[in-house]
Amino acid sequence: MTVELHDLLPAELRRSWVVDGTCPDLDLYSLFRARQIMDLHHTAVLDAKGKLCYTALDRKVRCLATGLRDLGIRPGDVVGVQLPNHRNAVIADLALAALGAVALPFPVGRGSLEAECLLRRAEAVAVIAATEHRGAHHAAELHALSPVLPALRHVIAAGPGTAPEGTVPLATLLRGDPSGFVPARPDPDSAARILVSSGSEAEPKMVAYSHNALAGGRGNFLASLIPDRTPPRCLFLVPLASAFGSNGTAVTLARHGGTLILLDHFTPEAALAAVAEHEPTHILGVPTMVRMMLERLDATSEKPAADRKPVTGERQRETLTALILGGAPLDEPTAAAAAQAFGCHVVNLYGSADGVNCHTGLDSTTPPTDDAGVVAGRPDPRVAEIRIADTDTHAEVPDGGIGEIVARGPMTPLCYVGAPDLDARYRTPDGWVRTGDLGFLDEDGTLHIVGRLKDVVIRGGANISPAEVERELRSHPHIRDVVCVGVPDHLMGERLAACVVPRSGEVPTLDSLGQHLTQRGLEQRKHPERLLVVAELPLTPAGKPDRAALREHLAQASVHEAPAAPSLAPAG
Repeated sequence: MTVELHDLLPAELRRSWVVDGTCPDLDLYSLFRARQIMDLHHTAVLDAKGKLCYTALDRKVRCLATGLRDLGIRPGDVVGVQLPNHRNAVIADLALAALGAVALPFPVGRGSLEAECLLRRAEAVAVIAATEHRGAHHAAELHALSPVLPALRHVIAAGPGTAPEGTVPLATLLRGDPSGFVPARPDPDSAARILVSSGSEAEPKMVAYSHNALAGGRGNFLASLIPDRTPPRCLFLVPLASAFGSNGTAVTLARHGGTLILLDHFTPEAALAAVAEHEPTHILGVPTMVRMMLERLDATSEKPAADRKPVTGERQRETLTALILGGAPLDEPTAAAAAQAFGCHVVNLYGSADGVNCHTGLDSTTPPTDDAGVVAGRPDPRVAEIRIADTDTHAEVPDGGIGEIVARGPMTPLCYVGAPDLDARYRTPDGWVRTGDLGFLDEDGTLHIVGRLKDVVIRGGANISPAEVERELRSHPHIRDVVCVGVPDHLMGERLAACVVPRSGEVPTLDSLGQHLTQRGLEQRKHPERLLVVAELPLTPAGKPDRAALREHLAQASVHEAPAAPSLAPAG
């Protein structure tokens, strides 16, 4: 074990969900093997290379597990995975589970600053990364970090191209003889995967999940959206390496024996083509992605949106069950347009890497709405029980009262990784997770979201921590002070604005901010897209920067636009 991962839930409560059948009490690889044995040639993965059945996938998993074992990867070791949505990401997930190791996936495109932070705090002993993906050379970049990561012993380079010097080619590991491999059979309540969430902290949060929490709690979430219990065909528009994407290997394959339909890079054209060609039963994405797909349909049709032809043909409309949208609030016009275009239920998912999940279900074609807040559906105790707590006393609030949303249940994670301060801040002594979100439960037990305690910008379903961006911008030579806030945006939900007090009359530009952040290792999706220059920051009576006043100023002022929008990022 490279880093201590302890369970903050009472052991008797965790085991009670095994006793009552809520959690399967098997490790992820054992669950996958059981599915493989049930249907040897069922399609497991459909990606840019074509189809891969369960039996062929299992052989590759065993080959990689053998190769990783020979490199010295042991049960409890943390191994980073930075790969696009491709069969290699699935193979890595299952191979690490078979070894009893802990996977730490993070999406391609994440900057070296964040990658170094994740690998260092998790004490990762190895990382599997793409040799090249869309102009980024992650394997080489991560190998260059080796001198500052004493725990890191191996960088494994995946994909086409020559593996950088000093790295181990994934192709070599996949050519091993798997005949003698014996799976580790880890404790189902031990750590299997670390989910990454930018949240509201200056550094990304890492959250450790057990096999049971993934296949049980998160698996029950998807089960509630499979009315006929047949293995689903899930089109993932979000990265498998995101928190939302953890519903891929562990849930779609291992728990439900389904098929993963993967795009190595989201574009609205590719997503629409995949829907038409591969006949998914479920599509998982963020509202921004769907808005982009709907806009593309509008652009290719002379008819108004209300008269738009459906995306799907008759056969697809019979098989497509749900469009599941999370990561950001879903507005009513987008939901209605999507339901018409895709001919299926549109589900609003409220959830996070921290251990909360609630959705609007299949009772109606579009999510219900009201004027009191975003309707998030009725909590499912087989996934996560939800309560409302007073923000000051933390006592439970009666139904109808607004307070902080707290959650506890089968999907509750073990703990935060390498961050006892976050455990103390966000976990109660009896294991409840404090979300930092404000909401209430109505008389029918339906959850409504009304706001956020924590300061986070959600751009296209991806969490951006203003504190993280502010920290890096404060080292800019022309900035004296800076506050970053979110501003509403029709397409992306929110965009990040930098409110800057210049130093010595030198006024920075958006270009210079972006260049500085790139040099600091911050990926482009976190760069500000608006710039407001002020002589002084307004302050609240308590002496803190008045973010509400800045947002109001941004709404009224003429602001500088970013020359090009950063690429769309996944849901977290």
